[in-house]
Amino acid sequence: MDATPISLRGSRRDIGRALGDLARPYMAALLEQSPTWFALRRWRGHAVLDTLGAAAREYLPKQWEELCGMAEGLDMPLEDVLLWNARGDLLHKTDDGCMTVALRHADGSRWIAHNEDGDPFLTGLGRLVEIQSEDGPGFFFLYLPGSLPGHTFAANRAGLVQVVDNLRIMRGGKGVPRMMLARAVLDCRSLDEAQALLNKMPRAGGFHHMLGAVGDERLLSIEATPERCSTQPVTTLYGHTNHCIHFGARQTTQLITTSSRERLERLDVLLLELHAQAESSELLDILYDTEATLPMLRTDLRDPDGENTLASVIFRIDEQQCRVSVYNRERTPCYQQEI
Repeated sequence: MDATPISLRGSRRDIGRALGDLARPYMAALLEQSPTWFALRRWRGHAVLDTLGAAAREYLPKQWEELCGMAEGLDMPLEDVLLWNARGDLLHKTDDGCMTVALRHADGSRWIAHNEDGDPFLTGLGRLVEIQSEDGPGFFFLYLPGSLPGHTFAANRAGLVQVVDNLRIMRGGKGVPRMMLARAVLDCRSLDEAQALLNKMPRAGGFHHMLGAVGDERLLSIEATPERCSTQPVTTLYGHTNHCIHFGARQTTQLITTSSRERLERLDVLLLELHAQAESSELLDILYDTEATLPMLRTDLRDPDGENTLASVIFRIDEQQCRVSVYNRERTPCYQQEI
């Protein structure tokens, strides 16, 4: 992964087009080898895809404008770009994974640690990008080719931090695509605004959002699915993988893979050994743990979920600022910055 962030600015359309330009050299090869894309193609021209597009245009017009610009930059049909960005809404099995650890530290700071897992083809192709839009707070995020900002890890200039874990929901809704909703969160200026957005918006798919903010002592774990939107404040330590675990989660129609279950079980054990005064190195030990049969750090090309760890990140949030540290697969810091 290139450690030098790319800076983009302009209108929504301009930014989307620039993101498309960045992805164009890799997009055809990415889709050609992707089992997810093979499964998605049967949805071309389907009324369900039309419904998702209509909901996005109605409820999230600014994010829709970015998607249109991305299609222009990619030189792809808008329908196909929407299809790719609605993959988790249409399919319950995609190669988007991730895991998250959250800590409310004894010194009053809040920590969010996260492994970004995805298609092994994307190894080394993620780019750190800084966005300055004409009508939003601007933000920093990990960009994966052809996917809107927001579904990986990000922090905006209003001090809001978001990391996202895939949820494999088996019964989709008629609302907005989950990746477009995650992008909309990055335009929010507070935890309350982000939580309200996730609650009120009709949702087509499911994500777990871990949210924190500068100047706000809370960390919020939010499982947003078509059926429900559940918020659980983090008390001290918390971990999440790729299935719903909040109270009442058994009501959610979801696929729980062996990897997601085993990583969560291992995470629960590791969190018992952590404490409220933990150092960043101890959080990294969790992100890079390989003791279990299906480990936290995922490097096996035969991973049963088809996912490898693409990047790891730790956000440290306090009353004044947020500090982000991004690491490559070898645990080497490749980017550190105050946001």
